Amino acid sequence: MTDDVSKVAKRVFDALSELEGIEDPTERAAAISQVLADHSARAPRLREMRREAVLALRAEKVSYRKIAARLGVSLGTVQDIERGHGGAWGTKARKKAVTEGSVGDESPAQ
Repeated sequence: MTDDVSKVAKRVFDALSELEGIEDPTERAAAISQVLADHSARAPRLREMRREAVLALRAEKVSYRKIAARLGVSLGTVQDIERGHGGAWGTKARKKAVTEGSVGDESPAQ
């Protein structure tokens, strides 16, 4: 990671620490609610941006290990990202979800 990226991440972490430091429990809870609501809206877009970066690196034939080192994640995480697994383990990878059809799909077997 570059120093600029690390600085941006540090500012986010510092802001979250400041949030946790709000003394009044009600004010802290209200602020946490705002952050969590924003995170819920923003997380899918952030995961997709990360996936696009991984796919671009793989298209350039960059190894999983090198991508993992660049992103600061494990090799398995890079593989999961590439497969489109962006959420909880109970969810299907994007590619599988598209090819398997949706729940309730009653197409006749051939």
